[in-house]
Amino acid sequence: MRALRILLIVAVILGGLFVIADRVAVGFAEDEAADKLRTSEGLASTPDVSIKGFPFLTQVVGGELDEVEVGIKNYEASTAGAAGSGTGTAAGKIRIDDLTAQMRGVAFSGNYSSATAASASGTATISYDELLKAAKSEPVQLARGVTAEVVGLSDGGNGKIKVEVEATVLGTKLPEPVSVLSTVSVEGDTVKAHADGLPNLGVQLAEDKARSVTDFKQRIDGLPGGIKIDKVEAAPNGVDITVKGSDVKLVG
Repeated sequence: MRALRILLIVAVILGGLFVIADRVAVGFAEDEAADKLRTSEGLASTPDVSIKGFPFLTQVVGGELDEVEVGIKNYEASTAGAAGSGTGTAAGKIRIDDLTAQMRGVAFSGNYSSATAASASGTATISYDELLKAAKSEPVQLARGVTAEVVGLSDGGNGKIKVEVEATVLGTKLPEPVSVLSTVSVEGDTVKAHADGLPNLGVQLAEDKARSVTDFKQRIDGLPGGIKIDKVEAAPNGVDITVKGSDVKLVG
């Protein structure tokens, strides 16, 4: 009985040491992966990297991690072709907030210099202030003596974007912006907003002219590891996006 008791004590101690060693190893790996991801993506700050699953060391032996969660507070994605017809901005950057992605089946090299996920999914948000950069332009002439421009975007409720249009008629600015509700969608790597109706500016306008102000689109590419936008939905603080991808390179 005494020998069995000693054996149990030794087993508990060894088990505890293994857990400690496992947690120390996973912490080191998370820090290494975060630093390499920051460098490879040119991030302003170090992202959060969390390696899921236990034990970690047995996953290392197998050369593949079950799941890795990556969190980037502010990510600047590249853009191209932001416009509604007749408006536009040059290719540049757009800030993506609170990007969180779950990477599954992550194969990696021994020194963590490269890591590729079999699949990935996640969420993020584009604020209305950021998206306004795609909609806002110089005032567009809609008819003789009538110009208009988008001056605000906000939550319109029920999954719609509220688009505020400021108009000037015969040299006089309308006292209040006119608003329309728009549906947001994604096509490929481009986020689009399409007005459900046309703004009432007090004059008769051709639909294509009115939509040259109200409708806009923003191409977004260059997301981490080549993940792509899958779905978009208007929300209180901006447009919520869902991302997904396969064979996603975390680093390397």
